[in-house]
Amino acid sequence: MVIVVKRKGVLPGDGPSSGRRLTLAGQVLLLQLAVVAGVLLVVAVISFRQSTAAFTDERGSAMRSVAEYLAGGEVVRTGVDDTTATRTLAPFVERAVALSGATDVLVTDPDGVVIAAAEPSRVGTTVDLGESRVREGRGWSGDVVRDGGRYVTAHAPVLADDGTLVGIAVAEQSYPSWWDRVVDSSSDLALYLGLGALLGGLGTWAVAHLLKRRTRGLGGEEIATLADHRYALLHSIREGVVAVDNAGTVTVMNDAARRLLGVSDDPVGRPISTVGLDPELTALIAGDAEARDAVVLTGDRVLVVNRRAASSRGLGIGSVTTMRDRTDVVEVEQQLSSNLSISDALRAQTHEFANRLHTISGLVELGEYDELASLLGTLTRERAVLDASLREAVQDPAVAALLAAKASQAGEAGLRLRIDESSRLPTLDPDLAADLTTVLGNLVDNALDACRGGAGSEVVVRVGDVDGTIEVVVSDDGPGVPDEIAASIFSRGYSTKPEVLGGRGIGLPLVRLIATRRGGSATLDGSGPGATFRVRLPRVGDAA
Repeated sequence: MVIVVKRKGVLPGDGPSSGRRLTLAGQVLLLQLAVVAGVLLVVAVISFRQSTAAFTDERGSAMRSVAEYLAGGEVVRTGVDDTTATRTLAPFVERAVALSGATDVLVTDPDGVVIAAAEPSRVGTTVDLGESRVREGRGWSGDVVRDGGRYVTAHAPVLADDGTLVGIAVAEQSYPSWWDRVVDSSSDLALYLGLGALLGGLGTWAVAHLLKRRTRGLGGEEIATLADHRYALLHSIREGVVAVDNAGTVTVMNDAARRLLGVSDDPVGRPISTVGLDPELTALIAGDAEARDAVVLTGDRVLVVNRRAASSRGLGIGSVTTMRDRTDVVEVEQQLSSNLSISDALRAQTHEFANRLHTISGLVELGEYDELASLLGTLTRERAVLDASLREAVQDPAVAALLAAKASQAGEAGLRLRIDESSRLPTLDPDLAADLTTVLGNLVDNALDACRGGAGSEVVVRVGDVDGTIEVVVSDDGPGVPDEIAASIFSRGYSTKPEVLGGRGIGLPLVRLIATRRGGSATLDGSGPGATFRVRLPRVGDAA
């Protein structure tokens, strides 16, 4: 069970100031509105600059036409040198101003001294020609700053009949103020800016509304805190947790799961089929069926796995698989089971000996001494045969005791346990002997269970040392192992018994686990009637 502890002021709704914080959706809304306002401001500036550039192009061309028209007039060309030029040229200058809308029109001598002007106060002053090349006989137009104002100006040379420069015609138009330019373009600008603001506002509201639904109205700090808590919780619990989406891609695998499954790198974002897990475990995690307390053998571990589908708002988003390591517990339980099995066998022997003693006592009371002698001879021979076969075949005392107990247990159930004549087992190292008794106990128990109800059924055990490897073969003449589970009988929990100590169907996975740890193998031989299990345990480091 996982207990989540909420720290005040950290999780959503905690602390007195949480109600005053903007949600993430609200923050995004304000940010997007600021972006929209910035975009609209940039659009306005660009529009203003385009309006200014259009004014420069349009009025610059007009001023150049006025200056060239004035410079080409016969009266100006012939009268510019006259002492009465100021009076005679004034009507022509004023007419040019009236027709063109120019701010001022001037006629100067070649040195730039004003001879005639629409504004009389400028007569006699000098015009700054700046970059103009009008003295070379070329027209010019551009911007001129004068008296704190900015003007678009055009210059045109006034030439005599022989091509001599006798004067300069100047036309200039002052730039309107920025307010006048905004007012002039306000209708179009207001339309475009208003439309942009409307679309931007609607889009911003839609995004903020969607984000608010997706984030449950949480703020950015709250989401970050939840993510930190989720990460800390997942990676601090001892149970392994693996989550996959509907496509089988790993979305979560905590540290415990990586340790239990032997995964070195982070598999998040990869298909579960590419993580390198056992195929049976991969099928269990990525499958559709739910699993409850399924026993899985992976590597050298026995795992108990639970899998459930995950959903959000009624929609399936994948599945979550939890797993617990039960290797040590299972080994202890199996050793306990072996001890209980021996105890049951001893109890059966006690019951059997008590029955025989009662029989002997009855024969003595009846005076049937010949019958008594025959019975004692038969019992002695059976026991001697069993003890002799065990002593000859199995020299390790722990394994011999187990087989003797299992033989008594089989006899009580109406079955027969026979030690193959080719069995030869020397004394083993205590660790190997403990593993071998666990393996033999599970295999023999399974074989006896499979043969129950069959009259005259027999279980045959063969143990021996083959080139430094202890080989165990247990065969029975029961119904055998169904084909549909034969491939996974050592990996997945399977049992024909309703309840078994240590978990359902844990015996065979434990047999393979012991074999794998010792570098050996555990296999099922499907040929012939019944079932034959073969286990090999190398004697690496074992005392001969």
